[in-house]
Amino acid sequence: MTKESILDAELDELRRLLERVDISEGDLIPLMQEAINNWTPDDLNNDVGEVVTVGDGIATVKGLKEVKYGEILLFARGVRGMVQELKPGIAGCILFGDDRKITSGSLVKRTKKTAAMPVGENFLGRVVNALGAPIDGYGKIEAESFRRIESPAPTIIERQPVNKPMETGLLAIDSMFPIGRGQRELIIGDRQTGKTAIALDTIVNQKGKDVICIYVAIGQKASSVAQLTENLKKRGALKYTIIVAATAADSAPLQYLAPYSGTALGEYFMRKGNDVLIVYDDLSKHAIAYRTLSLMLERSPGREAYPGDVFYLHSRLLERSAHLSDAEGGGSMTALPIVETQAGDVSAYIPTNVISITDGQIFLESSLFFSGQRPAVNVGISVSRVGGDAQTKAMKKASGGMKLSLAVHREMEVFTQFSSDLDESTKAQLQFGQGLMRMLRQRQYHPYSQTEQVILLTAAMHHVMQPVAIDKIDEFCKGLLEYAPEAMPEVIAEIESTGKLSDEHQQKIITEAKKFRDKMFPSEG
Repeated sequence: MTKESILDAELDELRRLLERVDISEGDLIPLMQEAINNWTPDDLNNDVGEVVTVGDGIATVKGLKEVKYGEILLFARGVRGMVQELKPGIAGCILFGDDRKITSGSLVKRTKKTAAMPVGENFLGRVVNALGAPIDGYGKIEAESFRRIESPAPTIIERQPVNKPMETGLLAIDSMFPIGRGQRELIIGDRQTGKTAIALDTIVNQKGKDVICIYVAIGQKASSVAQLTENLKKRGALKYTIIVAATAADSAPLQYLAPYSGTALGEYFMRKGNDVLIVYDDLSKHAIAYRTLSLMLERSPGREAYPGDVFYLHSRLLERSAHLSDAEGGGSMTALPIVETQAGDVSAYIPTNVISITDGQIFLESSLFFSGQRPAVNVGISVSRVGGDAQTKAMKKASGGMKLSLAVHREMEVFTQFSSDLDESTKAQLQFGQGLMRMLRQRQYHPYSQTEQVILLTAAMHHVMQPVAIDKIDEFCKGLLEYAPEAMPEVIAEIESTGKLSDEHQQKIITEAKKFRDKMFPSEG
């Protein structure tokens, strides 16, 4: 409707009023001139603004008087953005599309909506970007509903204690640093130390356990994401996994948004009562993307040039992982955030932040990795703050004392590396520790079941494999696991059905393991 047609309609309305009121038409002329001079459509006044500057995925906008933080704005040619900075008369906005489509002076429209992620069962087995759009070439995804990308974490009343194990299939982790459903366990270490490998092994190990997995790739090469997707597909793990990818080619706003989008997907399934595992790979790149945005928005830099709210960036993300109470459906979301260190420095800004937010950390050491110890878990620094609450009684009984034994072995190795004259007890202790470390070596994509872990740990902790030569430990472990189903089926049945290990069955494992050792490795026995 044009300005003239609106004024004509108003004049007609006023003439009708004149018939009932004692005012002449001539008296209305000054009134109408004033209306014309001061006329501005309400919609244009409140809901449409103008781009002041644009570049590097950031736009500053003026004229939106009532715009809110986190609101979605619509720019020219369909580009969308989200308000991240509010200053007097100016709004700073991050863009989710090509900023080359926008120029200074372009109009901006308010949507009065906050950012939301499409969610639904149809996302399983698919690769999507940070906005929920498919990027795997298999067509459109029909969403069941939408969830806000930024939403409050569950309250204390809505939670219950973490008490169910989230098994990784990795002997080194499940035995000493157990992860529970609803826990946040950090994986931290230098580049190329096997951080992503641990996360992928954990995803593969959830096959047949009714756990939905979400892998969020932040700032990685597109080829790496494609290779990871193919590996999961080859092992039958992609059908219960969603990959949310914001690659290195994507803009900083999309890399910033990706973890929150993945969490919104996870919350959809958690609120339905499902168990969810979400991997953030990695939060170091996420913090760098947020630092880029903040500097472009002219926020004051702090330590290491990060903005002052970088702690809140990750705390509000990771606090959304929880084990919900039965009244809320009993679902859970377990988070495995990954952080990269520089030269093993865990005292840097982002590592210390995330360590303080999470419920424990698995520290991977470069020297262990290059010596062939994989996963390269440093037993001294790694910890799980949930501990035995997330272990079955069988696992707790089988692994008791293992962490202490490895700590003693590590300390003894340091003190004896320059000594050639050792007494027999010291040699035995060193050999026992070396055997344990060798047993903890595990190939990627070869997870152990809980029963297999209990059998190996029971045999190891009772010194059954101590006489076996170090280079034959792998062969001993593989042979024992093949021998176990025939030799002790009742033990396996008890562990699988009850999660417990009686003294009688523990002794049965020790006896059968010794029989197997004496038969297959007679010289060592």
